Amino acid sequence: MQLTAKQIQEFEQSGYLFFPNAFSVAETAVFKQAPRNVYQQQREEVWREKSGVAHTAFAAQTYNDAFRQLGAHPRLIEPVMQLPHGPVYMHQYKVNAKAAFDGVKDRART
Repeated sequence: MQLTAKQIQEFEQSGYLFFPNAFSVAETAVFKQAPRNVYQQQREEVWREKSGVAHTAFAAQTYNDAFRQLGAHPRLIEPVMQLPHGPVYMHQYKVNAKAAFDGVKDRART
């Protein structure tokens, strides 16, 4: 996957790009299940609240195959390498848990 000149310009202006169809429904299902699998593990990389609920998983790509694949996936890495015009590396990989909320109720309060 190569970025177009328009996408590069958009990134330079906004600081991000959005690719809603970068992965198939089946691939997305695997990536959506991966955090659940990681947070169930009792590892020092999985940080928990005092209640025991997981809130952050560090270095998930080292012990979870889905995160390893996602972090090295050409559909992500190749476009990213176009932005600084050269090689990139993963400095930190962490997965943050966020409690679900009901957007309808939140919108009703505003």
